[in-house]
Amino acid sequence: MVPALGRETYEWNLPYGKKGKRMDAVPLLMSFGLTSQEAKIYCALSAEGELTGYETAKRTGISRSNIYTALAGLVEKGAACLCEGTSTRYSATPVEEFCGGKIAALKKKRDTLVKIMPERRKDTGGYLTVTGETNIMAKMNAMILGARKRIYASMSAGILRRILPQLAGAAERGLKVVLITEKPFEMEKAIVYHAEKKRRQIRLIVDSDCVLTGDIDEGENSTCLYSKKKNLVDLFKENLKNEIQLIQLTEGEKG
Repeated sequence: MVPALGRETYEWNLPYGKKGKRMDAVPLLMSFGLTSQEAKIYCALSAEGELTGYETAKRTGISRSNIYTALAGLVEKGAACLCEGTSTRYSATPVEEFCGGKIAALKKKRDTLVKIMPERRKDTGGYLTVTGETNIMAKMNAMILGARKRIYASMSAGILRRILPQLAGAAERGLKVVLITEKPFEMEKAIVYHAEKKRRQIRLIVDSDCVLTGDIDEGENSTCLYSKKKNLVDLFKENLKNEIQLIQLTEGEKG
């Protein structure tokens, strides 16, 4: 007997995430445009294969009055297909295909928006607060991808590894990449200085033009300050310069 689908149902299909907690597929699927009911049904179809509306209702615990509307929504959104046969049955689209299609469509819309959105008249160069781990990571990626000459980063190795592809790409483009982090982190084509780092603290300077500084934590507790103010950028450049000189001095004394 298959239990009603809830947060714990089909748990064997959900790998462990951070800190050993089970990952729930439903909210992740909802970020790809599915409703909560559609996401639960999608999990059931993925686990069971082909199901009729009646069978889906039994396995998910969703009422039959709602199940067919949700199934029709899945078919319309490309997350499920109708199966030919004597009875109407439904099959889940493979998750790679479904998510890949959504991502491709979003990229196309993004490219269109980049072309048609009005340009900012004037960059005030003020101070902006960036909150949330996801938003801060996106800001760091955008800064690195937009860099033209040099990148200076001071942060823990754990955070650096999350932006390593972007940093490596910048180094491959011939940009100067200077990193301050703890041992044994190394990166080809980058200048790496080793020092003890606070796990959550980040400092990132790009092209002597903009700076991002603050703490990055798990979830929405993260807060960073972004600015293009020359006095703030110069201040952090000087701090990084002094930190590098201290590391060199300490290593020289050990030598």
